[in-house]
Amino acid sequence: MPNLASSKKDMRKSRARAVRNRAQRSALRTALKKANAPTASADDSAKAVTLLDRAARKGLVHKNAAARRKSRMAKRANAAAAAK
Repeated sequence: MPNLASSKKDMRKSRARAVRNRAQRSALRTALKKANAPTASADDSAKAVTLLDRAARKGLVHKNAAARRKSRMAKRANAAAAAK
């Protein structure tokens, strides 16, 4: 347990950020699973792209990782559209 007031505040902030990050990461993973499902709609993909962009901007995921996931998602969607 920290003794300094600023260290105590840092710990409170860190816990709050951890909770927020966990919730955002969970929402992102759920959206990605829905978007990558065979029955995915364009709306699911759009929501996943929005969440990926926001996560990259906030530092939750690396910007290149977000770009890679968006690219692979688009590739899958295009392949599914071509197969129909």
